[in-house]
Amino acid sequence: MEEHILKDLKGKVCVITGGGGVLGNSMARGLASVGVVTVILDIDEAAALKVADEISREYDVPSYGYKADVLDKSSLEEVKKQIVAEAGEIDMLINGAGGNSPKATTKLEELTEHDLDKLDDGFFGLELEGFQKVFDLNFTGTLLPSLVFTRDMVKRQKGVVLNISSMNSYKPLTKIPAYSAAKASVNNFTEWLAVHFAKVGVRVNAMAPGFFLTNQNRFLLTDEKTGKLTPRGEKIIANTPMGVFGEPDDLNGTVLYLMSDLSRFITGICIPVDGGYSAFGGV
Repeated sequence: MEEHILKDLKGKVCVITGGGGVLGNSMARGLASVGVVTVILDIDEAAALKVADEISREYDVPSYGYKADVLDKSSLEEVKKQIVAEAGEIDMLINGAGGNSPKATTKLEELTEHDLDKLDDGFFGLELEGFQKVFDLNFTGTLLPSLVFTRDMVKRQKGVVLNISSMNSYKPLTKIPAYSAAKASVNNFTEWLAVHFAKVGVRVNAMAPGFFLTNQNRFLLTDEKTGKLTPRGEKIIANTPMGVFGEPDDLNGTVLYLMSDLSRFITGICIPVDGGYSAFGGV
């Protein structure tokens, strides 16, 4: 039944930035399972090639891996030429590259009257370089691939873009202002681009994962020595009605829906995949 419903995806070519990461890898596998030709882009070439090789062998569907820097437009334009030559015209784009950094993270969740002698542990300790790096990776790293990979979609008047946002985009989490600001910008950009492309047959949507353990956030949510949840990790679980972190494969149903013709009249939205986090008021 699933194969019949999603038959329009078979043979389509989808570029996935950040495809060598935990979530990008899972989304690529979900697409390959219904016959999508996946193109794995990652700053880590070895990771991209490894994922592509595993997908090709496991699903018997072509998959390609390339090194690409989502912050370097010329890098993306060069790899686009390779993709078109080897995999074919690009039908879909998932902007999955992103992440956070300790350099854009405050030590304190909030300032109180007892913290006035350690202001640098809060907002005032943020370094512009670290903040800019995280903001650029998440927002500019969505903007530039969209500029490069949607041009031909628009010319053909058919295509789909999926931006990976975050629950931080709705309500910024403490300690990570750069990441939250960037993901809020991704949501706004998703709406803008969806309207801009609406009459030329290219849909643009976003998905906002809740809390998943990834390489980028593990340092905040688990204790490196014990493997147990940090107080922050425990707080997240307490505020997620389902009481667990998401598994990477939990994203795939939403990915397949938004990329397929099942959602052909849907553009400009952001779907939370969050275990109920966005619906919970904390009491």
